[in-house]
This record gives sequence, structure tokens and C-alpha cells, in this order.
Amino acid sequence: MANNPISPVRAKGDAFTIGIVLGRASASAFRERVLYTEEYRALDTRWRRSGYLKALEAAARATYPRFVREIEGIAEGAGQDFDSIFLWNCRGDLRLPEDVSPATRAVAANGCTTLLLPAQGDSPAMIAHNEDGDQALLGACFWVEVEPDEGPAWASFMYPGMLPGHTFGVNEMGLVQTINNITAHDLQPGVPRHIICRAILDSRTLDDAAEILKRKDRASGFHHNLGEAKTRRLVSIEAPASGCAIREAVSPQGHANHLIFEDFAQLEQTISASSRDRQAAVDRVTAGQRLGQDAEVVLFDETVPIYKNGTIDRSQTLAMGVFALLVDRVEWSVHGAHNERDVLGGTVLVK
Repeated sequence: MANNPISPVRAKGDAFTIGIVLGRASASAFRERVLYTEEYRALDTRWRRSGYLKALEAAARATYPRFVREIEGIAEGAGQDFDSIFLWNCRGDLRLPEDVSPATRAVAANGCTTLLLPAQGDSPAMIAHNEDGDQALLGACFWVEVEPDEGPAWASFMYPGMLPGHTFGVNEMGLVQTINNITAHDLQPGVPRHIICRAILDSRTLDDAAEILKRKDRASGFHHNLGEAKTRRLVSIEAPASGCAIREAVSPQGHANHLIFEDFAQLEQTISASSRDRQAAVDRVTAGQRLGQDAEVVLFDETVPIYKNGTIDRSQTLAMGVFALLVDRVEWSVHGAHNERDVLGGTVLVK
């Protein structure tokens, strides 16, 4: 039996119907795991029924009502009230109370490492991503494949109760997105960042996706890695609430969980020791060209601090997504652990 089962889920239909399927799939994990995490309890105590959370909801409904409808469906399918699910989907847009434990604060600040490997000659461009999260969610996540009535079909790794998109995924237009958490101190009332990520999965081109990240009404932000199969372009985008900086990836590079572009040198942020160490490790291996196109060698390498085994601050690599971008298709695979390679995989033929 796998130590880290990643269950496949398929859904189709309108936004609410899709949400119901995703909510039913994650109902027990949300009820038995998420609700008992210190992070959820602290956010619920501090922000439920607050004017600030209502402002985030209003912004989301005004800009992307279809994706809010998906969240409503998730709540229905999970047997939870909307406020509980919406709160969980705003976890990065809300400040944690001061009395949470250092371990919970560290888990919230950490999360994920991505490698961008540009195409060389006829070889594909590659995006590879370690999805790191709370150890409590190991084995409780999903790979969802969705055919919506409106917008392109897409697939994504999904946390229980959360709108897909903020992890790693691909759509039928050949657009790949992976996300790295950042903790910039510029939170503001606006569109929640998980809604933004879901909107990017709905994009038809890389340039369309980048325009979404230039919005000035975002509540907070992530670092986004985007790839486009048709052009084999890869871009690295730092997008805190207060700005957006885009860099084309023309040589191998990687990103961890803090802002590194000069554009945001003056922006206050939280940088964990784990993020510093992983960024330094990625910089070393990409500068030395050690990895070639074999991203798994780096992301599963326990001699460097990139792979998270749950022994430090409860942070665990929950899955790895690897995407090879060719002009007519994206070949993808999802690994659960060192000894659980290619748990899922497939090919997206680009429209």
C-alpha cells in the first residue's frame, strides 16, 4: 500500500456541480484533518464573520463569480458551511494571530520548490515542482481532472477543501502553472490569491495569465511559474499584492518561498531558514548544470534541504509534479515519494 496515496478525481459540468464532486472527494479529509489543524482553528477564531473576510468575499464575487460558485459547490459536497470553506481558501490572505505556535507559523511560511529548465534544441522545456505542506495532509490530497462547461479543461493537485490551482497543474491549452508560497507583508482587502490561481488555469495563453497577475486588486500573492507548450516559453513571476515582476527563464533556475527579484528588495517579508537553504541549494545545482533535464534527481535529493520529510517544523513534500512542454503536448507525471514514482501520469494534447 502506498504511504502517500494521491487519489484521482474527475468532474465535469457547471461550476457548482464541479465543486460538489471535489467537495465530496475531500469531505472526510477536511473534517478529520483540516479542521483540527492549529492553523485552521486560529484563523477561524480570529477572522470568521470579520469585516475583512467579508471584503475578500465581496472582491472575489465581483471579479470571478464562477470560481466562488466552485467554492460554494465544494462546501456543499463536503457538508460544510460556505464560510468555513471560504476561510480556508483565504488562509494566505489573512494574518495569523500572534499566539500560534512557531511550528504552525513555519509551516504557513514554508512550502514548495520549483525548477524551470528551458528547452535545449528539440528537447522539451521542463517545469518540476515539489509541493510542500503540513505533514497532517500527507495522503489526504488529490489529482483532479476537470471538464467545465465554460473555459478550458484542466487538471491540478488539490488540497482537501481548497479550490484547485494554487499547487501545480495544466490546462488543455498547454499552460502549466506551479506555485511557490511567499509571505510578503503587504496584505490588503482584495481578490484572494487562490481565486487568482484558479483564474490562471482558465487562461488560454501565457500572456493572458500574466495579465491576471498584474491586477492591482489582489489581496496577497504567490510566486508563479508559468510555461506554455506552443512556444515552450517559461516565466518566473513574483506577484505580491503590491506589484508584479516577470522574468523569462532563459537558463536553468529555481525558486523557493521568498521574493528574490530586485523589484521587491524594499518590501518587508518573512523569509524562513528552510526557504533560504532551499533557494541556495537550487541556485547551486542550476548554476553548476548538474541536473541536466533530470529534475527528479534534484527534487528528491535528501543530501540537500529541497525534499521535505516532515522532520522539521511538520513540513512535508506531499507530491512532485513534473511537466515536459512540447509544441503540441504536455507530458506530465505525479510522484508521491522516492519509492512512489509515476503514481499518476498522462499527456495533454494542446488545442
